Amino acid sequence: MSPSPPSPAKALATQAKRAIVGRVRAVFNDRARGEKPVVRQLDGLFGPRSVTWRVHGDVTTMMVGGVSALLLQMLHPAVLAGVWDHSNFREDMLGRLRRTARFIATTSYGGRDEAEAAIARVRSIHHQVTGTLPDGTPYRADDPALLAWVHVTEASSFLAAWIRYGEPGMPGADQDRYFAEVAQIAEALGADPVPRSRAEAAALIATMRPALAVDDRTREVARLLLAQGAPNLSAAPIQAITFQAAIDLLPPWARRMHGLSGSTLTRPIVHAGTFGLARTLRWAFAG
Repeated sequence: MSPSPPSPAKALATQAKRAIVGRVRAVFNDRARGEKPVVRQLDGLFGPRSVTWRVHGDVTTMMVGGVSALLLQMLHPAVLAGVWDHSNFREDMLGRLRRTARFIATTSYGGRDEAEAAIARVRSIHHQVTGTLPDGTPYRADDPALLAWVHVTEASSFLAAWIRYGEPGMPGADQDRYFAEVAQIAEALGADPVPRSRAEAAALIATMRPALAVDDRTREVARLLLAQGAPNLSAAPIQAITFQAAIDLLPPWARRMHGLSGSTLTRPIVHAGTFGLARTLRWAFAG
């Protein structure tokens, strides 16, 4: 006896899920280069019981946290200079974002060999990135303090987005465990100091704040990031919500430095839209 065909409603839902998943995967994977989604492996740096898998496994919160982290990172003049002097972000902002997302996915979910190879590639690139700031100060991308700034802004932003839109009641112990887990990636990249708890992360950010600044180059990079066109029309609404949520996620002092609006009038709309997007993508990726 052959199984009965799915109902029209179920068939439409399945079709809708596949379409959503396909559009999202197209954003993060360059099909022209043969890229495919990273497959979860049990022999990687983490595992199914890790907090890292929990935090990094949500598409919406990782997109929101990732954009917010970039806006924080570029406030450091040396990080900004590395992007300005040594990347083609003006012509390929999407490509840069894809490469960053793929590194995070590979180190979070790939096998240990894949993760370690990805870390080695990034270290090799960092060794080649050197230059001079407009005021004559030399910089190196493999400076342990700069790597620590990049790491703490990423980890703090990913976690903040997850707590806001994924797990508002996340226990403090799990939050600390997240920082302790991802510390191994930062240490492997050469970062120092590396925070292993919420308190250490907050202290590191506070210590780095006096070195942060905004100039014409900061404003230009932020403008290009936030004004970039969506990869396709169907992704435009997702991108618009993500960018607004990323701005809203920034600490108030960072929003002020960027001159970005953090209106309390629009915040409920941003939150509602992002919650709706998160629910939709979770529904689609649930299979």
